[in-house]
Amino acid sequence: MEKFADEALIEVISGSGGNGCVAFRREKYVPRGGPSGGDGGRGGDVVFVIRRNLRTLAHLRYKQVFKAENGRDGEGSGRYGRNGEDVAVPLPPGSVLKDVNTGEVVRDFGRNEEEFRFLKGGNGGWGNIRFKSPVNQAPRKALQGKPGKQVRLRVELRLLADIGFVGFPNAGKSSLLDKFTNARPKIAPYPFTTKIPNLGVLALGDRDIILADIPGLIKGASEGLGLGIRFLKHISRTGVLAFLIDLSEDTYLEGFDVLYKELAAFSSELIRKPRLIIGTKLDLEGAAERLEILKTKYAGETVLGISVFSGQGIPELASLMGKLVVNNEAIPVSAYTGPSKEALRP
Repeated sequence: MEKFADEALIEVISGSGGNGCVAFRREKYVPRGGPSGGDGGRGGDVVFVIRRNLRTLAHLRYKQVFKAENGRDGEGSGRYGRNGEDVAVPLPPGSVLKDVNTGEVVRDFGRNEEEFRFLKGGNGGWGNIRFKSPVNQAPRKALQGKPGKQVRLRVELRLLADIGFVGFPNAGKSSLLDKFTNARPKIAPYPFTTKIPNLGVLALGDRDIILADIPGLIKGASEGLGLGIRFLKHISRTGVLAFLIDLSEDTYLEGFDVLYKELAAFSSELIRKPRLIIGTKLDLEGAAERLEILKTKYAGETVLGISVFSGQGIPELASLMGKLVVNNEAIPVSAYTGPSKEALRP
């Protein structure tokens, strides 16, 4: 199975401060030179930086420890130690930092956040030049630098997307993503072709719309069946959900009910998101009639049909996506509250 790194354990350590120096001036004709020990440098910080070109946490498999540089010790002649360099930890957008010991969320990186300075480095110690006073002209005292801090973190990735494609295996999610973007997901005429989430960018004018293809769900996914349940967390931040229903399947009328039920069992927040229903494979025989039946059943929902093969309905769908994301137009709110128990009974 293809690897998709969406969780990682890392250890981050800020730099310790450098020690202060005890030194005295030793100059010709100055037999009793005063103190000249400089301060130690400050330790480097731990900084998390969002990199837009990163899509997974795979890079954290090869490096789990990030340590900032220690500050340099102070020196004589009043020379201060150099500050330690910060350590930058690159993360993809949508990352969440959690404390391993407490499970507390340390930081949740939103869409526009670029940088987070997490651990401050230790302060440098004072040199003896700081302790000179009228009553103590030759202090032999200096302070050690403060130690850095060390924290173990769990990093979780939740993909950020404007529209997320949800549907059964082989419903046409990957084909639609390929049609709209240059993501080039793996496509084949058998279920579970997509085993990892795929992201693509649909350019509409001067605005980019991020699309996410989530691996196919099956009935019972909320109980751990299939592949999709592992990746449902990746649509928790998706602005709009697009439910893809294969019109060539005899069970097409049950599709949305089952998908709705699985998402509701996973998180009640998911079913409150704006959504639309997309009937796919409209070019096949009898699909147009089935689309009209689907529209009648879900009269309160936004339902449209497409064919990636013939291009039918694709411009209309792109236009609707633009209105939803670029123009922030609202989808009509449906009174649908889920399938009846009878509809889901085996």
